[in-house]
Amino acid sequence: MMSSPALAIIIVNYNTRDLLRDCLNSILESAGDFTYQVCVVDNNSSDGSAALVREAFPQVHLIESQVNGGYAYANNLGLRAMGFDYALPPDANYPSYALLLNSDTVLPPSALQDMLAFMEAHPQAGAAGPRLVLPDGQLDRACRRSFPTPEVACYRLTGLSLLFPRSQRFGRYNLSYLDPAETTEVDSVVGAFMMVRGQAIQQVGLLDEGFFMYGEDLDWAYRLKEAGWKVYYNADVTVLHYKEASSKGKRAIRLKTRYEFYRAMHLFYRKHYAATTPFWLHGLVLTGLVLRAGAALVGEGLRSLVTRG
Repeated sequence: MMSSPALAIIIVNYNTRDLLRDCLNSILESAGDFTYQVCVVDNNSSDGSAALVREAFPQVHLIESQVNGGYAYANNLGLRAMGFDYALPPDANYPSYALLLNSDTVLPPSALQDMLAFMEAHPQAGAAGPRLVLPDGQLDRACRRSFPTPEVACYRLTGLSLLFPRSQRFGRYNLSYLDPAETTEVDSVVGAFMMVRGQAIQQVGLLDEGFFMYGEDLDWAYRLKEAGWKVYYNADVTVLHYKEASSKGKRAIRLKTRYEFYRAMHLFYRKHYAATTPFWLHGLVLTGLVLRAGAALVGEGLRSLVTRG
């Protein structure tokens, strides 16, 4: 029988009070033989999210950040509060697993137990994530990904990944050629539900706070694999994900979201690939990023004008 691992659940929240309530309730309804603690890091919300946690969920550890420092920054606040610290000695006491969980997810009762069992059965797994589905039942394509190498990034930036999703060459960004029901080793899972082994965290360190939103999960997975760990997509566990709940709404937030997505791609590329990329391909990647980012920002601006008009 599997021993009871200690699980630290970190939820970063930004103005998603009602979804956060549903997420926390689903956690509290979890079944299984394991211990856990939940930490909510509120990123300076203005919708009463922190008050909700204080009043309705007193068993949850609440951190109220006075600034919105981004997703990686907030998760690191929670990870440190739960006992993870890169500076600690290898034999320090920290949870067996950490779970990065978005506030816009809803877990079935067996999800945590099943994911912990998967990690216990795969001791080489540094991280794993479940099948994430959107409210319409479609797969959240971000839940299993390849690293955006220069080649893969080019297929993404030129639209070939969308034109030929079943191609093993062009469909690598979201592994769209794979059956969603197939459990498999992948490059990365998404931070909306990313279970990470405590030992692996202590080995590679916390999230890179240079990423504001997007990219920090890819970077963490890259560092895990560099250290010899594996990353898995576990298709046998399904979790509902409303997706981008905190970035919907105001035009300024939507523009910030688009900007940060492409900034994260550029940062990841610069950090892990730029030094070894041929000059001609380096130019193509940077040009593609600039053109796609510009088109996305202009498109968002035009949509806002049409909506207001």
